[in-house]
Amino acid sequence: MARKRYDFTTETLVFMRGSMKFFLIPADSCTFEDKTHRMAKSKSVYICSNCGAQSARWIGRCPSCGEWNTYVEEVIHQEKSEQGWQHPEGKKVDAKAVPIHEVPQGYERRTATPDHEFNRVLGGGIVPGSLVLLGGEPGIGKSTLMLQIALALTDQKILYLSGEESISQIRMRAARLGMSQAPHLYLMAETNTDAVFRQTRTLRPDLLIVDSVQTLQSELLDSAAGSISQIRECAGEMQRFAKDTRTPVFLIGHITKDGTLAGPKLLEHMVDTVVQFEGDRNYGYRILRSVKNRYGSTSELGIYEMQNNGLREVSNPSEILLSQRDENLSGVTVSATLEGMRPLLIEVQALVSNSSYGTPQRTANGFDLRRMNMLLAVIEKRLGFRLGTKDVFVNIAGGLRINEPATDLALICAILSSHEDTAIAQNVCFAAETGLSGEIRPVVRVENRIREAEKLGFKKVYVSRYNMKGLDTSRFGIEIVPVGTLEEIYRLLF
Repeated sequence: MARKRYDFTTETLVFMRGSMKFFLIPADSCTFEDKTHRMAKSKSVYICSNCGAQSARWIGRCPSCGEWNTYVEEVIHQEKSEQGWQHPEGKKVDAKAVPIHEVPQGYERRTATPDHEFNRVLGGGIVPGSLVLLGGEPGIGKSTLMLQIALALTDQKILYLSGEESISQIRMRAARLGMSQAPHLYLMAETNTDAVFRQTRTLRPDLLIVDSVQTLQSELLDSAAGSISQIRECAGEMQRFAKDTRTPVFLIGHITKDGTLAGPKLLEHMVDTVVQFEGDRNYGYRILRSVKNRYGSTSELGIYEMQNNGLREVSNPSEILLSQRDENLSGVTVSATLEGMRPLLIEVQALVSNSSYGTPQRTANGFDLRRMNMLLAVIEKRLGFRLGTKDVFVNIAGGLRINEPATDLALICAILSSHEDTAIAQNVCFAAETGLSGEIRPVVRVENRIREAEKLGFKKVYVSRYNMKGLDTSRFGIEIVPVGTLEEIYRLLF
């Protein structure tokens, strides 16, 4: 007996399962709303807030990055849409492999801004088609810095997108900066990415500034603005826009309590450059530090001073990092450090006192606490000082955070000066690393450090004896003292 073949597109099939009756309705009989409801499928997934990995269920420990309790539930909209950024030609352009010798020179020609500190951190200027992420604490001056850059680039058409402030508030900030007349700068208060891209097709800006990426929202997703999936999708659309149109895009991002950028860690991998804008609120100085840079060095930094009329570039940071002292005080030394290609002279302060509690305190501001404990162990072992029952406090003046080993010798001398209560002359600086056996190790680019100390009026600099090989001391007008061990420098100073 032949079975009847049903055509599910035209016939309605009714069948019984127990006491339940089920109907299979033909597709042609469905209304438009029913089809839309069936097509617009949504599902709930769990996304790691650290690395962006996805999972169908909640997991305590992420198998990708190993972090605990980082999975957050997100609703993903599955419907395909023509929204979002589309190529200007309306079609996908296939990439073509090009031999490396046929790539034209100057393909990544940079655009230099009037801000020299900003150019130094970026590696020489703004690269066309680059995606830059600027992070920092709320109220540190991120929006002020980017608005100053936008106002200064008078030869380019710039679109400033604000999702947190109204355009009247930005206009008031521009007036406070002293540049209210800027016909090249266009302001837009919008959070929807589709509206932003429609405006960019009409305006065709040379630079796009987004303040901030956590406020953007794409209609491709149902989740709220600021969620992990929204940040990732919006950043991906901005990346495609930057690469297709060769337009540089600056994304301003917030940071969390532990100092990391808010959102998935994947956001830092997507962008070309990650720049941190940091500083102590008790000081008027701000530091622009490059964390990741595909087009330049990651060890450069720029220093600004916050004033009433905006941020001022600090061309000679050594003068502001050194405190003006009328008399010699114990526990204070000067170290010749290097940040990128820029030499800096910073003041290192130390205080050694008797411990009033059972466990001695160890505190370091602007210096690695673990490295400070290592240097204290070297002092006890090699010089015989018993600091195990002493409280030791270390501070880097100016609110800086130093990670260079060349500060070791200055820190040890500051601790010894405070312990002996003997001041070190103000015109003396140090530039050397200290090993575990008490030897004074050499540092790189010692000529630049010596030249910076000479320019600021120092009379004597202590360096490692191994740095003297090939060093022409006759070119400098400062006394260079080579030392080899901690015992030797202790005898010279105390």
